[in-house]
Amino acid sequence: MVGVTSEGWHSTADGVKLFTKSWKPINPASASVVFLHGFSDHCTRFTDLFQNLVAHGIEVHAFDQRGWGHSVTQISERGKTGPTSQVLADITGFLETLLPSPTPLFLMGHSMGGQEVLTYAAQGPEHITRQIRGFLAEAPHIRLYNEPSWLTVLAGRVASKVMPGWQIVSRLDPKYMCRDETTRSLWPADDLCHDTGTLEGIVGMLDRAKELQTPKIQDREDLRIALFHGTGDMCCDYKATESYFQDLMVKDKRKFIYTGAYHCLHLEPEEDKTRFIRDVVGCILD
Repeated sequence: MVGVTSEGWHSTADGVKLFTKSWKPINPASASVVFLHGFSDHCTRFTDLFQNLVAHGIEVHAFDQRGWGHSVTQISERGKTGPTSQVLADITGFLETLLPSPTPLFLMGHSMGGQEVLTYAAQGPEHITRQIRGFLAEAPHIRLYNEPSWLTVLAGRVASKVMPGWQIVSRLDPKYMCRDETTRSLWPADDLCHDTGTLEGIVGMLDRAKELQTPKIQDREDLRIALFHGTGDMCCDYKATESYFQDLMVKDKRKFIYTGAYHCLHLEPEEDKTRFIRDVVGCILD
């Protein structure tokens, strides 16, 4: 047995209950990670990645974000993330339950979650961000592989002012998620991956991506930023990640590019997945 898991619920300031799960090594941990999942996803689907981190002495804490996974109790809540201010407040509230941390603490996310990690590094409250050792983003949504037209975005932005909670089904094609056919065949059967966003949530996500076109993270002596992206990603454009990295004014910044790999590096065939896990562990324990 590598470690132990536990489940629970975190109550937000406005009374919403978010499903939480932790993966911990049996021996005292060397570092801790708070993980943010992406659009139409939930934290339990990253179990393999988390168990590998635990095997290296890293404990992981994650939660199903507002509007996603087990945190949704009725269909009307699907994709109801609220504006960016609410997304960041939910992250802050969860982090506060773990601070002060007895070990170096890292904030990591995938896709939309990676976008939120980078946004939080730049916009999160300083009394929280200065306690975070590093920010790690796997295939972050900085720019979509196929961007919507400006007219579509404008129409969505106008509509979101009138009907912020209007739900839109935006299906993620499993064949673009990873190259492991067995793994991606499981996607359609997972009812928690509901592919449903709201106008407010989707516009907020697009606005955050636009903000990230110009990195605004303030450097500090002990800060580490790490980016991981596959060149075969047809969901989020890896070239945008490379541009972000180039413009990022942080001394300890690290970039890992995986030739041919798809969107979910943690679910790729063994060779790429193993390399990705090794790179993540190195960024945390180095």
